Amino acid sequence: MNEFEIKNLSYTVKDKTILDQLNLTIPQGSWTVISGPSGSGKSTFLKMLGHLISPSQGTIAYKGKDINHINPQSYRQDVSYCFQTPVLFGETVKDNLAFPYEIRGLDFDETHASNLLNTVGLHNFMEKKINDISGGEKQRVALIRNVMFMPKVLLLDEVTSALDTLSKQEVWKFVTKLHTEEKITVISVTHQVDEITNATHKIIIEEGKVVSDES
Repeated sequence: MNEFEIKNLSYTVKDKTILDQLNLTIPQGSWTVISGPSGSGKSTFLKMLGHLISPSQGTIAYKGKDINHINPQSYRQDVSYCFQTPVLFGETVKDNLAFPYEIRGLDFDETHASNLLNTVGLHNFMEKKINDISGGEKQRVALIRNVMFMPKVLLLDEVTSALDTLSKQEVWKFVTKLHTEEKITVISVTHQVDEITNATHKIIIEEGKVVSDES
């Protein structure tokens, strides 16, 4: 079964074509890597999958249904988008990890949150002040916030670009675990395809067009 079916997808801004007639399928349970040079349109495409921006033309179907006909809140619980530049709020790491519970009207499971933080090397970070942690640490906190309640699909927009080598390894180890054990569909954007060795599907976009699509 396909997670996504993309048909004739285009995106134009002020007469500039960012994406041009993309036709793709992304299998359920796959790890898809989208690569290409800067400005090729890959992050724009990911934002469309996250339903953050709408195409100028074409359709995106999730599990066979046009995403425009799916309740946005329900869709975002299924399809979780992790930004290249993390946006954290409140004063502490705990404020961010408690938020997914608050919007669901549930009590915060601090033990679960601490265990997830530990898996990406953020030990004893719960009470850390947001202003006192590095960009790479913020990125990992944002990633954990996205999976406090396990999504069906995880969209990753160059999430390791601000991380050192060790932190990158911790993040990809964690994402690999989500993919293999939780059976999450992972779709990640990167400049370096070789950075992700567990990819089952590789797409290369150049100048808004798909130039390679390999499973």
